[in-house]
Amino acid sequence: MPRVLQILNRFNIGGPTYNVAYLTRHMPPEFETMLIGGLPEASEESSGHILDGMGISPVILPDLHRRISPWRDLLSYRHIKQVIKDFKPDIVHTHAAKAGAVGRMAAHDLGVKAVVHTFHGHVFHSYFGPARTSVFKNVERFLSHRTSRIIAISEKQKSELVDEHRICAEDKVSVIPLGFDLAKFREGQAEKRALFRKVYGVADDEIVVAIVGRLVPVKNHALFLRALQYVQARSGKRVRGFIVGDGQERGSIRQLSAAMGISMAHATSFNGHGFGHGVNGKPVVPRADLTFTGWVNDVDFVHAGADVVALSSFNEGTPVSLIEAQAAGCPVVSTRVGGVENVVSHGHTGLLCPVDDALSFGESLLRLVEDDQMRSRMRTAGWQQVGERYHYSRLVRDTASLFHELIA
Repeated sequence: MPRVLQILNRFNIGGPTYNVAYLTRHMPPEFETMLIGGLPEASEESSGHILDGMGISPVILPDLHRRISPWRDLLSYRHIKQVIKDFKPDIVHTHAAKAGAVGRMAAHDLGVKAVVHTFHGHVFHSYFGPARTSVFKNVERFLSHRTSRIIAISEKQKSELVDEHRICAEDKVSVIPLGFDLAKFREGQAEKRALFRKVYGVADDEIVVAIVGRLVPVKNHALFLRALQYVQARSGKRVRGFIVGDGQERGSIRQLSAAMGISMAHATSFNGHGFGHGVNGKPVVPRADLTFTGWVNDVDFVHAGADVVALSSFNEGTPVSLIEAQAAGCPVVSTRVGGVENVVSHGHTGLLCPVDDALSFGESLLRLVEDDQMRSRMRTAGWQQVGERYHYSRLVRDTASLFHELIA
């Protein structure tokens, strides 16, 4: 029985956690899989509930952190080497940059038969300055020689890795898109929409525009705020914005909102968790032009309650929020970055705009808000776009096929 060791940077909310969870829980029975990874950062929401729900108990590496720390990184490297010695995997599969660095080095040094790394995103632009970015590129080029196969999660990402940033040769890269359990985004839509709008006091004739994800610089929430203000000043409809998530930029985003004169509400008495338990009485959160919900575990309620989902990032791998939005039949407006164009069909399930172009983003958002028929057409097309392509069964099938190829 082939043994697979899955290594993740940290167990925070996001696509990578879902990816490794499905690859741990649903791989064919001929594989034995072990999952290890680090803890989320202080400003991040833990993804423990995702793993618990699938009956997965990972091994926690307390010294595996996202930030560079020579001493902690050395401890993580030694810890992973010990796990490899004890578990004796045939395949080590790492996910994201830090786990990819220490995990691949440990696996290579111990002679593991097959070493696989998935780029869930990359830091080759919009994260750091030119000097630091150059260092990271050289590190990844070095690590590619210690990797049996690199997985890109979109054709666009493969092109960036091979042609634009020259991380490795084309024949070393396999494209395997992410996969999710999207069924919950199709179930009980009317009831979920009603409950979301009851919690946040959203009237039937109000249009909800939501952005879902970490509050970090690369997500460029300032563009979302400018577009929201643009629409609210020009639309004849009542439009409300929702920022779903949390992170280090929360304070600066709120300061910018205040400076722009956007009224705000914060989900303090109802933190967004446990929509499924229901609420009674009046709205839990007061009405405002912009609502900060914090992290929401039941994100399917958000997509059911929203009319448009936005993404304003400088850089993306495969945006989970846009896959989930389309699965729920929610039109999207996004910057055309990373793997977005492989996920969203422009003009069919959403509208794509140039990076950090406030006028284009605002105009696209205004079009969707004003045009009820366009939103209706996109709602119908969303599931057709992502339903089969991004289901976890396809992810597992493709990955198992790659593993068989590598150990044959």
